[in-house]
Amino acid sequence: MDLLNQLAASFQNAFNAEPTFVCSPGRVNLIGEHTDYNEGFVLPAAIDKAVYLAVGPRADNELHFIAHDLSKTYVGSLDTIQKTNTWADYLLGVIAQFQQANHPLRGINCVFGGTIPMGSGLSSSAALENGVGFALNELFDLGLDRISLLKLSQRAENEFVGAKVGIMDMFASMMGKAGHVIKLDCRSLDYAYAPLQMEGIRIVLCDSRVKHSLVTSEYNTRRAECEAGVRLLQTVYPNIRSLRDVTMTMLDTHLKEKEPHLYRRCAYVVQENQRLLDGVAALEAGDVATFGQLMYGSHEGLSRWYEVSCPELDILVGIARQQPGVLGARMMGGGFGGCTINLVEARALDAFANRITEEYKRQTGKDTYLHVCKIQDGTNVISL
Repeated sequence: MDLLNQLAASFQNAFNAEPTFVCSPGRVNLIGEHTDYNEGFVLPAAIDKAVYLAVGPRADNELHFIAHDLSKTYVGSLDTIQKTNTWADYLLGVIAQFQQANHPLRGINCVFGGTIPMGSGLSSSAALENGVGFALNELFDLGLDRISLLKLSQRAENEFVGAKVGIMDMFASMMGKAGHVIKLDCRSLDYAYAPLQMEGIRIVLCDSRVKHSLVTSEYNTRRAECEAGVRLLQTVYPNIRSLRDVTMTMLDTHLKEKEPHLYRRCAYVVQENQRLLDGVAALEAGDVATFGQLMYGSHEGLSRWYEVSCPELDILVGIARQQPGVLGARMMGGGFGGCTINLVEARALDAFANRITEEYKRQTGKDTYLHVCKIQDGTNVISL
């Protein structure tokens, strides 16, 4: 509420008007990593770390943005939107997509800030883009549905910002539902909500404080390895399109002996899709303990089969596994650094925080920062 009051005061000071407020959350992904670009499944949720926007329409075509957390401003015009290679591009890119789709706009005033920890892998950029698109839709009564809005956000990041991200981050931020995770089919964009009964359980992110430079090059390599495995299998099974269509029997028969390296990469993805489906079934049965064990299996696959972990992430998961009251843990995101995601019983939270902080420091010499999250609704208008 303090942040909202600060944004309101800044907006009033700058524009002498009362704003509309939009809350656009960050996201976690509970299981299903590196499956999105293989047309598989993911299981994200919107969380209570968010970007907040105070917005209002203008009578002219000017664009006035204030980045509250950075104490920086941008002034431009709808008539001449150009890339700046700064934070402003996340707003400008969305506006440019609305223009390309011929949605009628006027200028806007926007002051924004957030509670998403920087560099934590919780998708602050997707949250901001969704927030801008949602605000434009509200201010100018454009009548777009949420799926249309999140697709505009993705195109803004792909085409204007220049990051070739998948759909998951935008989807989770826009479509989140309190108390639920989203089972998202990355091929069809079909989705369903699965209940996450979190009574007495907390989602805790442990930041390794490591970001290796390998992440982009290795991401591209893994993607190419998966595609190479599919091409080899297509010589036997011409109807398959991606690893989504592949079974372990296919891999065992045709890749295991001939291409052991590609086999391990492809096997991880096939197994991770199955872990996710098993995990959804466990959640629907109210069995969070079984879901937690599948999270451990996911980390094992990411670390040993897909090889996108790093010593620090493995250490964090190893410490968590030894702690009473921890139901599951795994690395989250592209890999080679970032956060682990942990399901921790609320009664064990303090002991877990103390233990993992001390033990991680002892083993690595680094600090870890903990973020406790709740699952909330997706992008929406809120009131002070």
